[in-house]
Amino acid sequence: MSEFRQNCTGKANLVGSFAAIPHPVAVEVMALSGLDFLCIDWEHAQISRDIIETMVRAADVHRVPAMVRVPGHAPEAIQAALDSGAQGVLVPRVSTPAQAAMAVKASRYPPRGERGVGPGRAAGYGYRIPEYLAGANDRIVVAVQVETSEGLANIEAIADVDGVDVIFVGPGDLSVSIDAIGPKGADKLTDAIRRIVGVTIAHDKTSGIFCASPQAIGQWAAIGASFFVLASDTMYLGAGAAANYAAARAELAREDPR
Repeated sequence: MSEFRQNCTGKANLVGSFAAIPHPVAVEVMALSGLDFLCIDWEHAQISRDIIETMVRAADVHRVPAMVRVPGHAPEAIQAALDSGAQGVLVPRVSTPAQAAMAVKASRYPPRGERGVGPGRAAGYGYRIPEYLAGANDRIVVAVQVETSEGLANIEAIADVDGVDVIFVGPGDLSVSIDAIGPKGADKLTDAIRRIVGVTIAHDKTSGIFCASPQAIGQWAAIGASFFVLASDTMYLGAGAAANYAAARAELAREDPR
């Protein structure tokens, strides 16, 4: 078992971030920050398949585990992400146990799954297939994202699926799906997240959640979540630029003789 999967399944507190800027320099800068892992956001960012491999390679340079949020449930996307050398996948909008089981099958080689064998980067471009096959099933992290009203209703069955390592809450989509948007829906959304986290832990799975701010991490860690994706490279870039621009304007205003 890889150290990353061992930490995930052992419920160590891990803090990572989404990597959405499709360039290895951005990945290296994020990796140098000290994050426990990176999750390349193939679902929402403008990233092509060939760039996924380049971004994973950039994370590998700094020995930071990289996983990929794939664009949907398609086994082909899961296999492409893993063939690139990613140490795990985050599968979005998993609403049924069948979808969760499919994510596991696509991530595991037979007899535990249906992942196809190929000469990708993970297997040394074909030169290390036997060595990779020998340990891949035990190294890959399978995380499924529960973010719909249907997923909330089916959380017991989803959490019962063998082979799922992490059940990850997407608060944004979940709030829309259960009609809990904005301050008026805050309590409803909190109750839904608590339900998902509680059921996940009761089934001895790791509970994860996206947090836009560090303060939210403490809130969810207090009820047992341990796998956190904190903001994203684009969010950090925007926030940093805005804060420094405001500080620069404040300095100019202080020096203005008028």
